[in-house]
Amino acid sequence: MSINYISEILPSLLNGTKLTLSLFFWTLIGSLPLGILVSIGLTSKFKPLQWILNFYVWLMRGTPLLLQLIFVFYGLPIIGVVFQRYEAALFAFILNYAAYFAEIFRGGFQSINYGQYEGARVLRLSYFQTLRKIIIPQVVKIVIPSIGNEVINLVKDSSLVYVIGLGDLLRAGNVATSRDVTLVPLLMVGVIYLILVGICTYLLKKVEQRYAYYK
Repeated sequence: MSINYISEILPSLLNGTKLTLSLFFWTLIGSLPLGILVSIGLTSKFKPLQWILNFYVWLMRGTPLLLQLIFVFYGLPIIGVVFQRYEAALFAFILNYAAYFAEIFRGGFQSINYGQYEGARVLRLSYFQTLRKIIIPQVVKIVIPSIGNEVINLVKDSSLVYVIGLGDLLRAGNVATSRDVTLVPLLMVGVIYLILVGICTYLLKKVEQRYAYYK
């Protein structure tokens, strides 16, 4: 394994890592709030809304993310909805991960003692004040381990964007491997993914500690 060769291919791998991190970051920014909103809708008493959201969650969780990427980029233009490659990937990832987060948060909301809602009414807190100040902080503590698993999956799932031609980390490694007929680029890709997952794991531990005071 030549140091010169590694230094030669490292810039292209880092460029691919930038796209991977961008997709990862914006997917979390979009899917977490959407997942919370969907989970609130899933626990509402308005049946038509429940049916629509349950169908959405069933569809997103029941079909592969790879298929969803293909459909968004290659299928939607048939009906006049056209996305650029990056926007198509981001749209598909947000919809997919929001469905998983919604189910996680729904379980968290249902684990909260109903008496806390009644107590908030006594204190004359509005529904949204109750959610923001009392319920959501407790739900976050409950769901952090499950959210953490999905966050780590997101780091690895980002490699699926190769199917629509985006130059992510794995694609950069595959290009170098095919060109130079060596597995060194893929080994480096694996190391970078391990580093990214390690950083995510560390940050998630810190978040767990942040919410440890909710018993």
